[in-house]
Amino acid sequence: MNAATEALGLTVKGALRLGQTGRVLAGTGIGWLLGDRPPTPKLVRQTFERLGATYIKLGQLIASSPSMFPEAWVEEFQHCLDQTSPLPWRTIRRALREELGARLESEFEWVDPEPLASASIAQVHAARLKTGEDVVLKVRKPGVQTVIVTDLNLLHLVAKVVERVTPGAAHASLAAIVEEIQGSMIEECDFIREAANIEAFRQYLDDTLNEQAVAPRVYPELSTARVLTMERFFGASLTDPVGLKRCTDDPEGLLVNALNTWFGSLMHCRTFHADLHAGNLMALRDGRIGFIDFGIVGRIREETWKAMFALADGLPRGDFKVVAEGLAVMGATKEGVDTAALAADLEDLFRRLDLVPGAAEQPVGGAGVGGYAASRPGDGWGEVYPPEAPDDDDLNRALMDLVRVGRRHGIRFPREFTLLLKQFLYFDRYIRMLAPGMTLFGDERLTGLPGPG
Repeated sequence: MNAATEALGLTVKGALRLGQTGRVLAGTGIGWLLGDRPPTPKLVRQTFERLGATYIKLGQLIASSPSMFPEAWVEEFQHCLDQTSPLPWRTIRRALREELGARLESEFEWVDPEPLASASIAQVHAARLKTGEDVVLKVRKPGVQTVIVTDLNLLHLVAKVVERVTPGAAHASLAAIVEEIQGSMIEECDFIREAANIEAFRQYLDDTLNEQAVAPRVYPELSTARVLTMERFFGASLTDPVGLKRCTDDPEGLLVNALNTWFGSLMHCRTFHADLHAGNLMALRDGRIGFIDFGIVGRIREETWKAMFALADGLPRGDFKVVAEGLAVMGATKEGVDTAALAADLEDLFRRLDLVPGAAEQPVGGAGVGGYAASRPGDGWGEVYPPEAPDDDDLNRALMDLVRVGRRHGIRFPREFTLLLKQFLYFDRYIRMLAPGMTLFGDERLTGLPGPG
C-alpha cells in the first residue's frame, strides 16, 4: 500500500468516525430534549461509554485525576467501563495475520480464541509457542489509533474554541490538558514503547540483582507496534486469598519485596509503573512477585522528586512542616502559602487515613484509608476478607481529600504526583489486607524508597 492510498484510507476512516460521533451526540441531545436528564457528569459518562475507546480511556483518566477534574466528575467516572466487550476471534486473527504473517503458523502451536481480557485499546489472548513456552498476545484493536487521533483532534479544536469564547477558560488550559491526554493515549497504543518499558524494568532488576521480582520476557521477533508477545505468568493476584496461599506461605515478605522493587524503580528507571492495581501485581507460583502491564507509566520531574523526598522524610517522623514545604514548592499556584496552616491540615488528613506511624491503632475491622476495614489478625491471610474490603472508590476519595486540602492552600498537584500517590495507596491497601502490622512509611524493611539525602 503506497502512502497516498494509506492517507486516503485514514481520511475516510476519520470522516466515518466523525459521522459516528455526531450520531451518538445527536442521540444524547434528543434524549435530553425528551426528558432524559441525569446529572451532567452521569450524562457525559454514559455518552463517553457509547462513543467507545477514546472516551472510555478519557473517562478512566478523569476517574484517576482528582487534581485535574472536579470531585463530582471524578466520582462519577469511577463507573466508567474498563473491561469491554471482546472483538470476534476472526477480527483478532486477521490483525495477527497482518502483523505476524507466516510466523503466526510457523511459531505458534495454538492461540486461544477466547480472550483472557478485553479493554478499550487492546485484547489479550493466551497462546503457546512451538518451542513449548506459554505466552500471551496483547493485540491492539483494529482502527483504534485512528479513532483516538480523530477524537482527540476534535476535542483539541473544541477546547481551543472554548478557550477563545469563554472568559476564564484559557486559565484552565483545556487544550493543554487534551494534548497531554493525547500523548499519553498514543503512547499506550504503541506496544514497541510498552516493550521498551518492560525491558527497562527487567534491566533494572538485573542491575540490582533482584531475584525476588520479575517482569514478563518480551519476544521482540513476535512483537510489533500492534501486537505484543510476552511470557505468560501463572499465579494469583494480591487480593485473591485462596490463590495466594498456593503461591507463598509468607505474604508479608512478598509484599516487602514488591514495595522495595517498586520504590527502587523510582530512582533507577526513567519511568515508573503507574497502574499497580491488583490485576497487575501477581504472586507467582514460585513465590516471586510479578509486575505486568506497563502500558501506563509516569515520569517524575525534579519538583515532584522533592515533594516525594519531603513526604518520605517528614511523614515517618510526623514532621508535617517538612511535608507541607515540599508540597508547596511542587504545586503552589499563588504566592505566600501558609505552610503552618497547610501542615496542620495535612496532619489531620494523614491521621484520618491512618498513615502516620505511631498513630493510635485501629480496632479489628476499624477504618483505614477512606474508611475501609482492615483484615483480621491471625495467619496474615484472612480466609475471607471483610465485606468492607477497600476498592478504587476508597483510594480516589483519599486522593480527592488531599487535592481538596491542596486547593484550599493554593496548591495544584501535577498529575504524576497524584499517580505516584495512588500507587502508594494501592500498596497501603495490600498492607492492610495481607500484613496489618506493617507500616508504609517508617518500616525498617522498606529500604527501596530513596531518602532526601
